[in-house]
Amino acid sequence: MRIRIVDAFTDRPFTGNPAGVLVLDSDGFPDDDRLQRIAMELNLSETAFAHPLPPGGEADWALRWFTPATEVDMCGHATLATAHVLHTTGAASGTVRFSARCGILAATIHPDGTVTLDFPTAPLTPEPVPAGLAAALGAEPLSVHDTGPHIGDLLVEVSDEATVRALVPDLAALTEVSRRGVIVTAAAADPSLGHDYVSRCFFPRVGIDEDPVTGSAHTALAPFWSARFGRDELTGLQASARSGLVRTALRGDRTLLTGGAVTVIDGELLTAL
Repeated sequence: MRIRIVDAFTDRPFTGNPAGVLVLDSDGFPDDDRLQRIAMELNLSETAFAHPLPPGGEADWALRWFTPATEVDMCGHATLATAHVLHTTGAASGTVRFSARCGILAATIHPDGTVTLDFPTAPLTPEPVPAGLAAALGAEPLSVHDTGPHIGDLLVEVSDEATVRALVPDLAALTEVSRRGVIVTAAAADPSLGHDYVSRCFFPRVGIDEDPVTGSAHTALAPFWSARFGRDELTGLQASARSGLVRTALRGDRTLLTGGAVTVIDGELLTAL
């Protein structure tokens, strides 16, 4: 069984967010424990598993994502990585439809190799600042929003880009203040550098201390910053150590996420599924 590691939301290896991708030949998934053990072995933010669906349905492939600790409802970068693998191996072209826990997701592969994901826009609900959040982050929130059932994170605005970049959060304390994790964001200090806002994402509750580039988070960041800037199309920089750019386009209850991908490892899983 071929197993690949793909860097997503980047055009250069060893940047962006690495995802494991296994494209299965079967018409179903192995048992959940097996999938979880493979994800734990790879120890990446997410490992994606996909298998083909019968033609004529509402989706072309079934898709699931696992962190090293648990299965998640929605994942952007591993979906982009899966679409990239299907394209580069000739298994798919044009627009690919995935059936996932969060519904039907589409990925359109462009001639330049970039991929546009069509994801549900996260519903944002303002919340009071939770007790302990400022201390856990080491920064004072300007606003806090819940991001709805598919993501389950807190979107936290802080004062400026420098604050986002300098964060050294107390990860154990962060597990007490959100259902899944915390997305921290601020407007870009200098938009002429090619991005409109910055973010960092921390998910210690699901085994990811800091996610390098989080596609799903941008389904919340896009409506948040589009409302502030009065523009539907923006570019977000996730300012992790690996870094990555996500181009977003707000389309009502859908958010388009565009980025590149690079396969960095193509190997073989030496144990049967």
